Amino acid sequence: MTEMMTAIAVEGGKGPAEALKPVRIPRPEPKDGQILIKVRAAGVNRPDILQRLGGYPPPPGAPDTMGLEVAGEVVIGAGRWKAGDKVCALLGGGGYAEYAVCDARHALPIPPGLDFVQAAGLPETVFTVYANVFEHGALKPGETLLAHGATSGIGTTAIQMAKAHGAKVIATARGADKAETARKLGADVAVDAKTEDFAEVAKREGGADVVLDMVGGDYFAKDLDALNTAGRIVFIASLGGAEVTLPILRIMQKRAVVTGSTLRPRPADEKARLAAAVEAVVWPWIAAGKVAPQVDATFPLSEAAKAHAHLEGGAHVGKIILVADPA
Repeated sequence: MTEMMTAIAVEGGKGPAEALKPVRIPRPEPKDGQILIKVRAAGVNRPDILQRLGGYPPPPGAPDTMGLEVAGEVVIGAGRWKAGDKVCALLGGGGYAEYAVCDARHALPIPPGLDFVQAAGLPETVFTVYANVFEHGALKPGETLLAHGATSGIGTTAIQMAKAHGAKVIATARGADKAETARKLGADVAVDAKTEDFAEVAKREGGADVVLDMVGGDYFAKDLDALNTAGRIVFIASLGGAEVTLPILRIMQKRAVVTGSTLRPRPADEKARLAAAVEAVVWPWIAAGKVAPQVDATFPLSEAAKAHAHLEGGAHVGKIILVADPA
């Protein structure tokens, strides 16, 4: 194990996908309570694109390099982990590299039957869905989840987790092919948002109790229209616009809750609590085959620029994963 390692940096500090370049930087040293992971695979997420563009700086103490989730082998252990353990982990940053450090409490065992590539696509998406759909959205068995972006990493995960929980799922996607994919993943109803009014479809289906929205913009009015009394709208991004009109009387009439959250800036103790909940609730679903990571494409670490371009292209279904370059 050398003192230097290859990582991906943004040439010039920010820029387009092609600005992502392999560089040699010092290997991180774990602090008390942290583990050092030999990264075998790393998930690519939309927040990485925001960081690359200069709009999502890492939280204090996190690496400047991007990468919010990895899978690999523990090199230096801490907490319950020892060298050689195979883990996947949620990071504050630094996953696009040969080695990464993380709070030992934010690592989880790789579920049985999954390889490093599949496991690398779990932490960011599963933690996000669990926190927003199951905690902030308080989805209950028998209720209906309306999930946008059905074929994204978040969307494919939300569909499966909600179904495993005993909920009905109405999923939206842009295009008939993507809507059909959402059905195959378990959505009870799939809406082609290009040609159908998802609010009208949802109302015909009995309405939504929880809406998971990463679009914002003009989707909000339709979310509210589709929402049942005492329903919850949870925002995790605003790809379609960050400003909406809030009709207060309509909110009052429906007793609606409008909320949202981010994951990366949460305190370490909060992420540790989430990790424990995810391991207790979601990991058994994965072991039982009820939830399976959907990997759309893999790219070598050195080709992170191509991975970002593929994600920005929007044709993917599920996760895009960077794989460690051959030694």
